[in-house]
Amino acid sequence: MVGPYLGRRSALAAGVTAVSGIASAQTPAGGPLAAGVAGPFETQPWGSANRIEGPHYAIERITFTVEGTLVVGNLFLPNGGVRRPAVAMLGPVAFVKEQAPFGYATRLAREGIVALVFDPRHHGESGGEPRRLEDGARKAIDLRAALSYLATRPETDPDRLGLLGICQGVNWTIAMAAEEPRALRLALVAGHYLTPETALMYLGTPENVTARIARSRAAAERFRSDGTVEYLRIVQPRAEEPDPGALLTALPIHQFYIPWADRGPFRAYRGLWENRIAAMSEEGIWGHDVSPLMPRITAPLLMVHAERAASGPAIPRRLFDLVSGDRKRLVMLGARNQMQFYEDPLTLDLVVPLLARHFEGGSA
Repeated sequence: MVGPYLGRRSALAAGVTAVSGIASAQTPAGGPLAAGVAGPFETQPWGSANRIEGPHYAIERITFTVEGTLVVGNLFLPNGGVRRPAVAMLGPVAFVKEQAPFGYATRLAREGIVALVFDPRHHGESGGEPRRLEDGARKAIDLRAALSYLATRPETDPDRLGLLGICQGVNWTIAMAAEEPRALRLALVAGHYLTPETALMYLGTPENVTARIARSRAAAERFRSDGTVEYLRIVQPRAEEPDPGALLTALPIHQFYIPWADRGPFRAYRGLWENRIAAMSEEGIWGHDVSPLMPRITAPLLMVHAERAASGPAIPRRLFDLVSGDRKRLVMLGARNQMQFYEDPLTLDLVVPLLARHFEGGSA
């Protein structure tokens, strides 16, 4: 596969072939787990067909182009050979496809739903410069292109296309759904809904919010003036090393994300997440307000949340009430926390059947 991400893939592969310990001309000490990897970076052993067959679904490594930039995704295709509902999804801030969306996609495919996860532009295996730019408007455009790609596939029913937003991805999913008539069903899970109240919840004071936005604007101005891209950490690198300048400073967020930065040879299946974000991205996060878009949602809506999910219980309920009509449903899953919606099998196994029924056309 040729594309702008090949340099990063090759560099990663080259960077993980060395094995620490005693050198050996034969089998290295430690057996197969110490042998390292060779060849180009791959998240899975895709083979020449870029497809893996499974007992319940097949998964393909696919690409599509958005405004001249190559986007890389994984398409989950349920077995059976009939046209099925199809869903494109966005995950948390600066996510890669192998993170939270992946667990939803595998389970949706088992439920008979075609599911597409992808690295948005500027992230993971996809192209786009500068790297790790978080731009909600661009993500909404990427999502629209993903929906267009799904509509071309013979396995999908073009009259049953849907959108799924997880965590901060809900904001750009909402933005796209508000303008996209093909998005016939919308689901929002554990949303980190961006509002002024959310910014205060995470940053503490109006002064801190103002300072973050000012920092972001200064970084954007430097990029416009001379092309310099400044970065900040998404989370602190170690539990004992707080970083008040990181995007997200809560320790549980660090505990979830930091293992994804591992570039060991046996972690390629985790994708290409990096613990950094372009500093100019922050204004589009802490300065964003999704509230005005909620009354424009006309598609049937399923919102799944919990008391300890990202934006707390009150903000999602307020936003839900802004959606007109009765083709909507809010499901609160008790005291579950945000990380459970990312990786807890029991929580995902509760949520995904709700999503599948929704995307199949069941009552909102």
